Amino acid sequence: MRKTWKKYLIGASLAASISAIATTPAHAGSITNITIGGTKPNDYSVYDANATNTFQVDNTLANVQKVLDGDATHPTGNVELAVSSKQSGFDFTKSNTSLTGKIDGRDITLSSLTAADWTPSFTNTWLSQGLAANGFNLSPTLVSFVSNIFTQYGGPQRFSDPNISYVNEDDSTGLIKIGLAGHWNANSLLTASINGYLASQQVGSSNWSIAQTLLGTLGSKQIQASEVVKVSYNGGPSQLLYSFSATKSGLVAADDHESHSGNYELTLQGLPATQPASTPEPSIMFAIIGLCGALAAQRHLKRA
Repeated sequence: MRKTWKKYLIGASLAASISAIATTPAHAGSITNITIGGTKPNDYSVYDANATNTFQVDNTLANVQKVLDGDATHPTGNVELAVSSKQSGFDFTKSNTSLTGKIDGRDITLSSLTAADWTPSFTNTWLSQGLAANGFNLSPTLVSFVSNIFTQYGGPQRFSDPNISYVNEDDSTGLIKIGLAGHWNANSLLTASINGYLASQQVGSSNWSIAQTLLGTLGSKQIQASEVVKVSYNGGPSQLLYSFSATKSGLVAADDHESHSGNYELTLQGLPATQPASTPEPSIMFAIIGLCGALAAQRHLKRA
């Protein structure tokens, strides 16, 4: 009976040691060493958050770092780039604001967009994907019609000033997650271009009818669409990232009671974190010591 009990203790020790090694959690690293740049480096706003609202705070790098430390389950505010992009006089041909930092020691830059980023090909692709993702089955002709109106009446500007809420990387897989704070229902951002087109008084009767029908169709349903962010990682080429699926952030902007209500999570495949080969974590070291001790005790019992 005594030998059986000792074997039980050894087995339990082995199981605990192996479990301690196997269940070491993966960690997520956040962006650090942040700087703000671009052709308009002062054109940004910082929004902190309490339990229910986001609210504007001073533009300091300390505040920027603070609000970017959240994740999808707990956004902690956001940084809006190119704040004045929707205002008259903004030079959309060249003005942009960027946020640069380090994630696991590698450079990452997130930037607002300029007019040059909204090529006809990208605009059509973005609109086609967005309309389809939101359940609208429009013909290529209608998509082209909407695309032209969207481009001519401020659509690109409305989706080019991203609100960055977090930038995290999974240490084990290298997957980078970027949160954008946006509208839970973004249909007003899309239909604003159609309203501008109808108000221009330069619309023929047939196009007027088409635009009115589209306005009624698009305006009657919830539309989810994030703003677009340009991302460059580890010296690689820039990518335009966006999403048409949001989760509720649990927050809303204190000023307009609409913004920041949706969290749009984007992903970018990065490189796994660099791990020092010769310095295991203390928990792993203790587990290894326990495992070695249990094996030694088992050998001793066998000899006895």
